[in-house]
Amino acid sequence: MDVEDPQKLATEKTPNPNTEDDLEEGEIVAGGDDDSSFKKSVSLPYQPHPLEHQWTFWFDNPSAKAKQASWGSSLRSIFTFSTIEEFWSVYNNIHHPSKLAVGADFHCFKDKIEPKWEDPICANGGKWNVTLSKGKSDTFWLNTLLAMIGEQFDHGDEICGAVVNVRSRQEKIAIWTKNASNEAAQVSIGKQWKEFLDYNEPIGFIFHDDAKKDRNAKNRYSV
Repeated sequence: MDVEDPQKLATEKTPNPNTEDDLEEGEIVAGGDDDSSFKKSVSLPYQPHPLEHQWTFWFDNPSAKAKQASWGSSLRSIFTFSTIEEFWSVYNNIHHPSKLAVGADFHCFKDKIEPKWEDPICANGGKWNVTLSKGKSDTFWLNTLLAMIGEQFDHGDEICGAVVNVRSRQEKIAIWTKNASNEAAQVSIGKQWKEFLDYNEPIGFIFHDDAKKDRNAKNRYSV
């Protein structure tokens, strides 16, 4: 009687552990190079979103202001950003207006422009003002910043920056512009700002030259 080769028999009858019939539920077979389960994902490089202009946050500390001899000497630049990612990284880690101390002024101006009347770019300008109840300026401030840095204004080149003033009974937000005498541009900015804020009350525009002479200067334009 012929005897089968034991080695051959073992080879024929030993089950293949990688056959589908013998896999446990959920088990994955380690296949060859074509197995899509083991393909490495390709990571995309980081792509920041640049802004048209660089912007700088400035802070005027109320306690420091009381110790300074001249107005504006207590202003300090906080951070300059040039991408939307940098903006959010700063904005999400600083106090919003409702959390600032009474007397604080927080500014966001185009880089190289200081939030002072004496700055050459601001000298012949003016500002639009919105007055809000105490603790109500956070959303208005954020929407103002996003409209500015996102270049939403038709006359965005006229804009120097914005400031929020925190006072004991109210908060004010102002947009500073370059050429106060350019009525068409200023009125356009004022109207668009109200639309962006969904603000229905009248707002006024004051020339810096008038404000220097009279603390209660009257509005030159209103929308």
